[in-house]
Amino acid sequence: MTGPGPSVVRDASLPSAVTIYEVGPRDGLQNESTIVPLDAKVEFITRLIDAGLPIVEATSFVHPRWVPQLADAADLVARLPLTGPVPLPVLVPNERGLDRALEAGCSHVAIFGSATETFAQKNLNATLESQLTMFEPVVTRALEADVDVRAYVSMCFGDPWEGPVAVEQVVAVGARLLELGATQLSLGDTIGVGTAAHVGILIDAFGAAGIGVDRLAMHFHDTYGQALTNAYAALRHGITTFDASAGGLGGCPYAESATGNLATEDLVWMLSGLGIEHGVDLDALVATSVWMAGVLGRESPSAVVRARG
Repeated sequence: MTGPGPSVVRDASLPSAVTIYEVGPRDGLQNESTIVPLDAKVEFITRLIDAGLPIVEATSFVHPRWVPQLADAADLVARLPLTGPVPLPVLVPNERGLDRALEAGCSHVAIFGSATETFAQKNLNATLESQLTMFEPVVTRALEADVDVRAYVSMCFGDPWEGPVAVEQVVAVGARLLELGATQLSLGDTIGVGTAAHVGILIDAFGAAGIGVDRLAMHFHDTYGQALTNAYAALRHGITTFDASAGGLGGCPYAESATGNLATEDLVWMLSGLGIEHGVDLDALVATSVWMAGVLGRESPSAVVRARG
């Protein structure tokens, strides 16, 4: 069902516009045990583009043994409008992943680092320091090929093995990734333990290190129901790029306590109520998430999808 939108009350202290970086087709689907057919993935991305999402992360050129859901990455990319107006980034874990992305004609890639030693070992088979050595040629070669590079940092607010993560450690890793040449840094609350004040402290710490909000994005998970609250806190600190996943799909295959990403619909509803431009057609997005929930055979965890779907 559809219905009226939220009551709009504009707060002039907040950003006037926000970019939503849609991660549903990659981060959202990667943790699904049921393999989604290629045709459905193509339709999912097409529908997200048609709903007005300005960036849609399509897939990952990761080894199929690591993430079987994304084994069809090359076939998927071959069917996407890579030269269209909506960037379709792909995740590349290493140089081999970059080779495949370049062969496929991709012009936007992302690398995925860790703020903690343990997760670097479990996710990348690397140390906190050696992950940066691994990423350096990936970023260098991508930039030489005129390919934009985004960097993710996971476990920015807490790690299931190490516990709380020092803000200074997150800033140090993030700064190094930007120094390599990444144009944007996405700060991930991979297990969803972040809280609003912590969000503000982390953003301020990056600012104190000379890294402004224009180079940062936030990537929240809703494990403890805090994703939307944390997004609002980030807005208050000037963040204008937010990762979100249609229908709240997602998790992390290497962190069992990580549940769904911030639902794109829930973020859109909040932004609309704040009078912040985002360019997304909520009804079309909800219809897309209802459709994908049908493909997956389960209900969407998004509150807005449940209310309007």
